[in-house]
Amino acid sequence: MISPRITISTARRILCQLGHDRRTVALLLAVPALLLCVVRFMFDNRAASFDRVGLIMLGIFPFITMFLVTSIAMLRERTSGTLERLLTMPLGKLDLLVGYSAAFGVAALFQSLIATGLGFGLLGLDTLGSPGLVFLLAIASAFLGVALGLLCSAFASSEFQAVQFMPAVVLPQALLCGLFVPRTEMTGWLHRVSDALPLTYAVDALRQVGDHSASTGTMWRDLAVVVGVAIGSLIAAASTLRRRSS
Repeated sequence: MISPRITISTARRILCQLGHDRRTVALLLAVPALLLCVVRFMFDNRAASFDRVGLIMLGIFPFITMFLVTSIAMLRERTSGTLERLLTMPLGKLDLLVGYSAAFGVAALFQSLIATGLGFGLLGLDTLGSPGLVFLLAIASAFLGVALGLLCSAFASSEFQAVQFMPAVVLPQALLCGLFVPRTEMTGWLHRVSDALPLTYAVDALRQVGDHSASTGTMWRDLAVVVGVAIGSLIAAASTLRRRSS
C-alpha cells in the first residue's frame, strides 16, 4: 500500500532539491519554451507548418527534458547511498517512486503550462482543438518521460551511462513518431516498431487535437496508452530498487 504521508514527504524533499538547483530549473522550465521559439522562427511565414510541427514539439520537448533530468536525479540517489538509507526506513518502493513522480509531475505541470501558453499566446500556434487538451497531453508526455527515466536509471551506474540512454531510448521514439515521415509511409517493419513505442501515441493524440475541433475516441485511447505505459514503467522501476541499491 502507498502511504500518502510518506509519498508527500518524498515529493516535498525532491521539490526542495530541485528548487535549489537553478540550472535544472532552467532546463525544465526555460529550455522547452526557448526551443519552441526556435521552431517558430524556423517556420517564419509558414504558419501552417509551424502549427503542425510546433504542436508535436509540445509533446516531444517535455518528454526529452523530463527523461533526462529524472534519470540523472534518481541515479544520484542510487549512487550516493541516499536510496539505501531511505529503503532502511519504513518507506515502500512505490512510495518513493510515486513521490518522485509527483515532484517531477509538478515540474512538468509548470513546464507544460509555460510552453503551451507561449505557443498559443506569443507564437501564434493554432489548432482546431482546445489548447487545454494540448496542455493535458503535454503533461502526459512529460509524465511518460519521468517514468521511463526512473526505469532506465536502474540500468546505469554513472551519469554518463544515464545520458547514453538518450540515443537508445529517446531518439528512436522521436524519429519514428511520425514527425519527419508520416507513419503510413514507413516501411512495414518500421511501422510495426513505431506501433510499440509510447511516444508515438502521444504524438498521434496531439495530431487528433490539431485536426479535430472536439476530443476524439482515438485521442483518449492514445492518452490511455501513454498513461498506462508510464504506470507500468513505474511498477517495473519499483522492482529494481532494492536489487540495484544493495
